[in-house]
Amino acid sequence: MARHRMVVVLLEDVLPLDYAIPLHVFGREASEAYEVVTVSVGGGAVRVAGGTSVVPDGGLELLRRARTVVVPGYAGAGDRDLPGSLVRSLSAAHRRGVRMVSICSGAFALARAGVLNGLTATTHWSLCADLARQFPEVEVDQSVLVAGTASVLTSGGVTAGVDLCLHLLHLDLGAAAARHVSRRIVMAPRPADGQQQFVETAVVPPGDDVIARAQQWMLTSLGRTLSVKDMADEVAMSERTFHRRFRERVGSPPLTWLREQRIARAKELLENSDLSVEDIARRVGLGTATNLRVQFRRSTSVSPREHRRSFTFKNA
Repeated sequence: MARHRMVVVLLEDVLPLDYAIPLHVFGREASEAYEVVTVSVGGGAVRVAGGTSVVPDGGLELLRRARTVVVPGYAGAGDRDLPGSLVRSLSAAHRRGVRMVSICSGAFALARAGVLNGLTATTHWSLCADLARQFPEVEVDQSVLVAGTASVLTSGGVTAGVDLCLHLLHLDLGAAAARHVSRRIVMAPRPADGQQQFVETAVVPPGDDVIARAQQWMLTSLGRTLSVKDMADEVAMSERTFHRRFRERVGSPPLTWLREQRIARAKELLENSDLSVEDIARRVGLGTATNLRVQFRRSTSVSPREHRRSFTFKNA
């Protein structure tokens, strides 16, 4: 039986781990089922982000025989135009029914080729807002590790590409093959149910305006029970006006934003301390361990214990 031909498109400043993942998973661990080739625009060597370069197997003409096209992430994806020949080649492959896949910021290349129009997609969490702004016809989901359909798939940042590749193995060869390769690469065969990208919460920017002052005060008062009235009183504003202005400035109601900050602080304490869940719940103003577990899972789709385990490094 002919092997499944997978073409990995290398763009300038390709991210090293992003392009290595499909080569390792399919080209090394499942080579009996896949033929993996690499291409670049013009077929020449490609600069790798962080140093060195890589020589591909050929140029874009190799896409004509592809059954799956994978576009790994590349530096500056949100700000870079792509060669017209590449955009046309990706678009043509999609029209022929080739399965189109991106890892991390490679989603921008698929979006520029119109491949993601009308679909839900994801990319590295730090780039999701840019992707949504530049391509309003794409529904961008920051939270998930993998998004798309059976024929168009995108993954979140960097190692989420492993989850995507294992998912492809499952689709193509079945669960047993995916489990076999996952054990070979020492990776869980699938993430915890509903696991989301680990997103850094942006620090509240400094500012002298009334809403920034209120946010900074709220952050120093996480352990307290706070109402919207308390927040409004702190900045000498009516409750109704404060609620309206906060939502206009921040994009969410005050209590919603406060809950997000409490969860963010809980993540920090889970990752960087040995405090019990009960102690963390009190420190971040969520009262009880039970309430923290409920709010944490609602926000992240994993439990506090699972989150802590993900960030625990064991001594050899």
